[in-house]
Amino acid sequence: MKRTLLTLSALAMCMAAGVATAKEYKELRFGVDPSYAPFESKAADGSLTGFDIDLGNAICAELKVTCKWVESDFDGTIPGLKANKFDGVISSMTVTPAREKVIDFSTELFSGPTAMVYKKGATVGIDPAALKGKKVGYEQGSIQEAYAKSVLDKVGVETKAYANQDQVYADLISGRLDASIQDMLQAELGFLKSPQGADFEVSKPVDDPLLPAKTAVGIAKGNAELKAFIDKGIKALHDNGTYDAIQKKHFGDLNLYSGK
Repeated sequence: MKRTLLTLSALAMCMAAGVATAKEYKELRFGVDPSYAPFESKAADGSLTGFDIDLGNAICAELKVTCKWVESDFDGTIPGLKANKFDGVISSMTVTPAREKVIDFSTELFSGPTAMVYKKGATVGIDPAALKGKKVGYEQGSIQEAYAKSVLDKVGVETKAYANQDQVYADLISGRLDASIQDMLQAELGFLKSPQGADFEVSKPVDDPLLPAKTAVGIAKGNAELKAFIDKGIKALHDNGTYDAIQKKHFGDLNLYSGK
């Protein structure tokens, strides 16, 4: 009996210690590449704006912590996460098997397909074989980069990487690219809605296993406590209607959430 009581006492002490040492988050630092309107971009006054930004700020509000946004080129977000420059990445980051080997992810934020953008009336399309000899640009570190290297390069497409999406569009507008490949909604509701995008069109979705749709918050590998904390905030947004309100603000009646 004494042995049992001692064991229970030791267990209680360990549990108490666990509670005492559990990290109490007062601030969440989110890495973001603000070149991907309408998900994340900069307003005229330099402030961050977009669907992801509103979601991140709402998550922080629900969790009663301060939100701090740390800007980074997209291909620097995972290295930055691993180097503890930020706690999570909210930057239209798609969940892929390759990324899941090096970082963890929250529950889904939203989902969206990939598409090509090219001049109206151009004979470009999305069939890799038909793109042979064309110049196609993409953002470094994106799922579109993996697709470009694994599929497009192998059939003779001339692909080019850029540090951010704004640079991709700059070369597309100037004619140095025949097409760009990126998130379909980003192209439709970001680039095409801008004056520079008026002469361009978006293809139908590019269907390939290398181009999954689900995006989430990127989190350092093994940080189950932070994942559970952020997941709690995301769930609250769905439960109290905040997610729907933010989605309607940016996309009207379009539903980006697959429920996974």
